[in-house]
Amino acid sequence: MGEKAAVRNRLLPALGEVFRAYGYEGASVARMTAATGAGKGSLYNAFPGGKEEMAQAVLASIDRWFETAIFQPLRDDPSAPQAIRHMLAQVELYFESGQRICLVGLFALGDERDRFATRIRAYFATWQSTLTQVLVRAGHPQPAASTLAEEAIATIQGALVQARAMQDSTLFPRALSRLAARLITVSTPEHPFVLSPKER
Repeated sequence: MGEKAAVRNRLLPALGEVFRAYGYEGASVARMTAATGAGKGSLYNAFPGGKEEMAQAVLASIDRWFETAIFQPLRDDPSAPQAIRHMLAQVELYFESGQRICLVGLFALGDERDRFATRIRAYFATWQSTLTQVLVRAGHPQPAASTLAEEAIATIQGALVQARAMQDSTLFPRALSRLAARLITVSTPEHPFVLSPKER
């Protein structure tokens, strides 16, 4: 890794937290330099495209984390229930039990949505399609799996907002626990059943 790339990677976590705290428009250079400990010149040397390049780099780092920690295990784990549990555990860890907001979701709600539209759509679309496939492997019919995956992501995003609004650190884990039961339990009108402990 080159020196410039190393500097960029070192700055990304702090930049991400500035965007989370203040949004895209509120993420001023002054706030970025304060959070990173880097001067304005150093920031722009690492990110010549300015704030937009910084935001794109932060979003790319989020994409990499989700691909490694969530999407790839969902694809590769031979046990669908185990893959689902792993996803929810990683989600709880990443979002700090609901105390850390989803930056992609935040950008989707702001005026910057169109600026980052391709990356925002890809984040949610990849999550939904990957989760749909593991739900099919868990025994859900395809149409139901797609709907359930969509509802699962909506539940996670909604619980993040509600947990912060209520200042309740237990709300998000409770929502994930209920969601786990919905995702792993397979029930149809013809053959209602719950996966046995061995299958889980």
